[in-house]
Amino acid sequence: MSDASSRELLARLIGFATVSRDSNLELIRFIEAYLAEHGVQSELFFNEEGTKANLFATIGPLASGGVVLSGHTDVVPVDGQAWTVDPFRLTEKDGRLYGRGTADMKGFIASVLAAVPTFVQRPLLTPVHLAFSYDEEVGCLGVRPMLAELEKRPFKPRLCLIGEPTELKPVLGHKGKLAMRCEVRGAACHSAYAPYGVNAIEYAAQLIGRLGVIGEQLAHP
Repeated sequence: MSDASSRELLARLIGFATVSRDSNLELIRFIEAYLAEHGVQSELFFNEEGTKANLFATIGPLASGGVVLSGHTDVVPVDGQAWTVDPFRLTEKDGRLYGRGTADMKGFIASVLAAVPTFVQRPLLTPVHLAFSYDEEVGCLGVRPMLAELEKRPFKPRLCLIGEPTELKPVLGHKGKLAMRCEVRGAACHSAYAPYGVNAIEYAAQLIGRLGVIGEQLAHP
């Protein structure tokens, strides 16, 4: 597929059912072989079980600077969803392309891969890096071992472009995420003595309701 278009590449990528619970190795091996056709070597970073992998590749000089084009290869499940087409086969209807991951985010990966021949032919002064990860949809888990290894290297990219669907509007920042764990404890008792017990579920529900009110107030001050 040395002269493949982004659409042809997208059709191949959609055909790999890389739901987060399953392996992404067939897709990664496809990308690895595609890059090899263009003389680009890839590095794979596997999970502990060896069932999934990140892929990292560099086009151009081994030097600091340049840009990372990054995307995740996993998609969310299709179970129980009312698809009218095969979610793992690219389908065109009314001028639109349908398939699990067309937007989030195999469309971006296909576009990057389609640009590889151009990157290779240009006399790049700074590198273009490709970084494709696994398990983004379940907590951005897969990219971590790849980042840990890249952090040790002497050459650092200048910036990273992550091709999440944003309606073609550049997003320069992210609101971030804060996660906390809360434990609500009760006091068990016989139903005959309910007033002497403490129902942890009831108080947890009250806490969730209160957090919802606070969230709404923050969203619409």
